[in-house]
Amino acid sequence: MNTSPEQADFREIQQRFADTIRDPATPAPAGIPEERMAVYRELFFNGFDSHLSGNFPVLRSLFDETAWEAMVRDFMIRHRCRTPLFTEIGLEFIDYLQHERQAADDPPFLAELAHYEYVELAVALSDADRELPEHDPNGDLLAGCPLVAPTAWNLSYRFPVHQISPDFQPRTPGEQPTHLVVYRDREEAVHFLEINVVTQRLLALLKENPQMTGLDCLRRIADELQHPQPETVIQAGTRLLAELRERNILLGTRR
Repeated sequence: MNTSPEQADFREIQQRFADTIRDPATPAPAGIPEERMAVYRELFFNGFDSHLSGNFPVLRSLFDETAWEAMVRDFMIRHRCRTPLFTEIGLEFIDYLQHERQAADDPPFLAELAHYEYVELAVALSDADRELPEHDPNGDLLAGCPLVAPTAWNLSYRFPVHQISPDFQPRTPGEQPTHLVVYRDREEAVHFLEINVVTQRLLALLKENPQMTGLDCLRRIADELQHPQPETVIQAGTRLLAELRERNILLGTRR
């Protein structure tokens, strides 16, 4: 389809209009008074500022007003959001931090912290449990195949992101990864739980191998650990499975 000169001109005006909203240094299209353009710039910036500040409160607390506004503006200039959903702007911001952010003085944990904070919203809004496999909430977690809640996120980070604050900003990763599971309880409240590497491995096995019983998984872990007393692992794992079900991280056993 051919584009008429009028259509081409209008598209150019639209692009210039969008560019100057993102970056005030870009000249506005001819004929638009600066005071009107300033209103659009302020509304657009404030929308992003408010949304990002609300989604990433800990990250926001690490920057003074000037530095934070500079980051939001840089995000608007560098990144092109592809989602039509405002609730997914946080994912776009994480992508910007991971691939486009170029500030040398940023703390090294910035992208991981942003991801950790975003997960709370993602888990709260998730409808992954809308259609669940048939399962028995009271099933035997050792003899049966435990069902991990599809809304539970099993996460590992280089930095202890759940401890970061204005008073604690590590410059190097921890000696061991930080493992966390984010989940919804039976009343739909979101919780974060720090877990050890064994629990992390157990949840991964249960998700990746839905046909395995709880006992199969625990035996696999005991074998991987080369534990001299596998029954000790199984006994501890039995208590762990029960706790995970109590927290609604496990929903029971598959039928």
